[in-house]
Amino acid sequence: MRVLLADDDPVSRHILRETLVRWGFEVTTAADGLEAWELLQAENAPRLAILDWMMPGMDGVEVCRKVRDNTSGPYIYILLLTSKKERDDIVRGMAAGADDYVSKPFDPQELQMRLKAGKRIVDLQARLLRAQEELQHMATHDNLSGLYNRFAILEVLSRELNRANREELSTSVIVADIDHFKKINDTLGHIAGDAILREVARRLRTNIRAYDAVGRYGGEEFLVVLPNCREAGARETAERLRRAISEFPVELAEGTVRVTLSFGVTTCRPLSSEHLEAVIRTADAALYRAKAMGRNCVVAAAGVSRSTSAGLETV
Repeated sequence: MRVLLADDDPVSRHILRETLVRWGFEVTTAADGLEAWELLQAENAPRLAILDWMMPGMDGVEVCRKVRDNTSGPYIYILLLTSKKERDDIVRGMAAGADDYVSKPFDPQELQMRLKAGKRIVDLQARLLRAQEELQHMATHDNLSGLYNRFAILEVLSRELNRANREELSTSVIVADIDHFKKINDTLGHIAGDAILREVARRLRTNIRAYDAVGRYGGEEFLVVLPNCREAGARETAERLRRAISEFPVELAEGTVRVTLSFGVTTCRPLSSEHLEAVIRTADAALYRAKAMGRNCVVAAAGVSRSTSAGLETV
């Protein structure tokens, strides 16, 4: 584990650094408090820090205070090295945000035990953060396809519609449905159906822009949100997705399966102020038209507006 060592005394800093290296730590050093603060602001800052109390520029207590005021990054466990013995001084250091302290001259065994305690706390927090991220992912993503789930993709759409209205941008929406998916399940079984869903999801995800979003909207239905995308771009995207699915059969243990999707597309023009439900309803209507026209095609609504009903255009 990496540890920051800040001490303005070069001899003391060298001795302590050699001790920490011998214990298996990767050591970054700072010669004063200002340098320590800069290092602790870095994106990949050490998660353990040993700060001398008395340093030029900024003392260890002030570094502690600034670290604790900055709550955006991961937790940094801080040990203060101090020759101060008075109870009030120790209380002041701990109140500033130090996790522990070691008196100078330090006892190596005591310092090692306190560092081990700090490492346990840092490791525990890292595990808690990973668990939190996993729970967040589970709450927002579909377990089978790996895409956003219905709730999350609707949240994305709502957010993008609000942003588009504020910034006078166009937002486009694609609703896609796997053709004859029930027949695939009935003929090949649900395991094959799940494999096809995963492969379709992969192809959809890899054929959109990095800032577009795609989610599993229903059983075999997908919703794609295209921020800052006009009608022509949305139609081109839907056609690219259609070809990415239809032109390359899916290889399964059960055999080679040709899969196609039908697409309904709509675009919310700047300042349309259209509600989310109406946007999806318009895209759904275009999707139903694509189904009625024989599937494996793209049908685009002429645009969403409060005052006019959307026409449909076949791509």
